[in-house]
Amino acid sequence: MYTKIPHKRYAHTLAFLQKVLPAPATILDLGIRNPFSEIMEQHGYTVINTEGEDLDLLPEIVKNHKVDAVTAFEIFEHLLAPFNVLRAIESTKLIATIPLDLWFAKAYRSKTDQWDRHYHEFEDWQFDWLLEKSGWEIQEKEKWTSPIDKIGFRPILRKFTPRYYAVFATK
Repeated sequence: MYTKIPHKRYAHTLAFLQKVLPAPATILDLGIRNPFSEIMEQHGYTVINTEGEDLDLLPEIVKNHKVDAVTAFEIFEHLLAPFNVLRAIESTKLIATIPLDLWFAKAYRSKTDQWDRHYHEFEDWQFDWLLEKSGWEIQEKEKWTSPIDKIGFRPILRKFTPRYYAVFATK
């Protein structure tokens, strides 16, 4: 599977999605169209993406489409108030992934893009609590690592420390 999909993260995300929401299904994917949108379509999903709107200011955008599920792959850490978007989602199924807070690495902030920064890097229990508080019930969850091919203390830790957290929740 990894040879056909360009990133380990994409392969894990797709496997999790297929497990909790088999294709065909229509998805509202929070965030602009991206390579993973195409991967989902190649595997039988109909994907509608948001268009880069500020979901902190316009959380109601998630109500514009009737879909089988909403996906949010590495989106919630970019929002100041993910609670508002989570509450506004009318679909009864949510599949989300987030990067986990790593004690040995600072929160991500792009050096070239002022909008590409993480306001939150959650621990798993924090994200679970956010979902539950916003009306979601977690049905399935999974973690995986994100090793990199470099030498050093942090690359070694990345081989053993989960970086990504996937959750399937319903309401």
